[in-house]
Amino acid sequence: MGKKQKTTWAEAKKRCRLNQADIQMAKELGMTPKSLLKNIPSPSQQWKAPVKVWVRELYEEKFGATHD
Repeated sequence: MGKKQKTTWAEAKKRCRLNQADIQMAKELGMTPKSLLKNIPSPSQQWKAPVKVWVRELYEEKFGATHD
C-alpha cells in the first residue's frame, strides 16, 4: 500500500486559486487544506460556489467583514 500524502496549504492555494488573504481567512475559520480541496465544485455541481467565494462568504458570516 502507498503512503498517503499530506495536503499542504500551497497545494490548496494553487488548486483552489486562492490568494494569501483567502488562505488567512480559511485558517481563521479553522479549515484545513484538505477541506478546501474537498469543496472544489465539479462540473456537475453548477449550484456550488467556487472555494474562494465560499470561504469569503463564511468569513463574512462569522466575523462581519473580509480581509482585502
